[in-house]
Amino acid sequence: MKTHLCSNRQYLHTRRDVLQTASCGFGYLAFSAMAASKSALAKESLSDLRSTVQSTPTFGTAKRVIFLCMRGGPSHVDMFDYKPELAKQDGKPGPRNSKWMKSPWKFSQHGESGLWFSELLPGVAKHADKLAMIHSMQTDVPAHPQALIRLHTGTSQFVRPSLGAWTLYGLGVENENLPGFISIAPQQGAQNYGSAFLPAAYQGMQLGNDRQPIENSRVPNLEPLVGKKRQQIELDFVQQMNRKQLVAAGNPTEIDGVIQSYETAFRMQSEMPEILDIADEPAHIRELYGLNNPSTANFGSKCLLARRLAESGVRFTEITYGNWDHHNNIDESLPKNCGEIDKGIDGLLTDLAARGMLDETLVVWTGEFGRTPYAQQSNGRDHNNKAFTLWMAGGGVRGGLAYGRSGDFGHEASENPVQIHDLHATMLALLGLDHEKLTFPYAGRDFRLTDTSGRVVTDLFKS
Repeated sequence: MKTHLCSNRQYLHTRRDVLQTASCGFGYLAFSAMAASKSALAKESLSDLRSTVQSTPTFGTAKRVIFLCMRGGPSHVDMFDYKPELAKQDGKPGPRNSKWMKSPWKFSQHGESGLWFSELLPGVAKHADKLAMIHSMQTDVPAHPQALIRLHTGTSQFVRPSLGAWTLYGLGVENENLPGFISIAPQQGAQNYGSAFLPAAYQGMQLGNDRQPIENSRVPNLEPLVGKKRQQIELDFVQQMNRKQLVAAGNPTEIDGVIQSYETAFRMQSEMPEILDIADEPAHIRELYGLNNPSTANFGSKCLLARRLAESGVRFTEITYGNWDHHNNIDESLPKNCGEIDKGIDGLLTDLAARGMLDETLVVWTGEFGRTPYAQQSNGRDHNNKAFTLWMAGGGVRGGLAYGRSGDFGHEASENPVQIHDLHATMLALLGLDHEKLTFPYAGRDFRLTDTSGRVVTDLFKS
């Protein structure tokens, strides 16, 4: 219950209450996704905004992104980056009064390309010839919050639009009935999927959490109680009030995003419930993603949902999963984490390829940094921002490629180092966008995702 600013009267329903009623709950999802930012353009639609972006679709083949973010810093030297020299030096003195620690798991080569994988990821290893592995990734700081924000926005010092928001800004929406950017089970702050000074409509919609698989999400039939006609009347009334406020407030940038969110929320009712309800998927698809196994069902259901969202026209889908911060007990914790994700990733890549979607879908797997090749607390590894492994698949990526090196031990990038701005420039290029021309005017200058740096790593592209 609130008191109106211009009187002492109290009213029972806020505009957010009306939104929830008018759009069967999906209005609130869209509202939280799009109205949180204070940056929106007052008189332009999404298609109008898209036309202002200068893109260069010369070698871009990807139409969408599925971004798999493993929060906490997965150990590259135990999963993808085979270091036989590390095994030879096991137990001998290493940096900072430490001791080198070999990987406890066996590595072997896979596919015609012969890429190395540890025994922890047999499902992912089956797709060796689809993957481009970057073994020389680097980031600025070995601290989780800063590195995670930098991975998503290009900077850890300022509030900036996220990679997903920039992608949607550059490409526009593919399906007007759905949000163009969805973040599944985000575990950190909204800055990682926010739009900052970009129009509010480009912010990611948060969906679900990390504790439960997303199933049985069909909206109940409220037609007898509410009905679409009544919803439309309520929505028109709310929008009429908003447009009056838009004129009277003198600050339309805060309100236009809300207006757009109401309209998107109303349209979402026609498609979103069907997409979220994965219960009707056939048995072989559920088996493919590991939904019948309690240990793999959580991540597998999120991967299946990501495929359904991509198939329905969502431009950027991110899944944040797990806690990979293994300072100790890595011999127990890492196999558990890998076992939870391996089946889902195998299923996702297999399913995308079978449906003919992989060539137009860029799949990216990474953490915010890696881990040290020397021991911490006898059976763990510390943070390592000087070298870690990231892989890409589909979307015009050259498969079966190992790019860059992290020395003989996996401690620091020694050949072809790739910075976060380089990663962003490369991803945008695969989407047909020039990172130097994808700009937005703010605070007196043109901003871009890659700031004043960034190089496109063309060696990763199919010839």
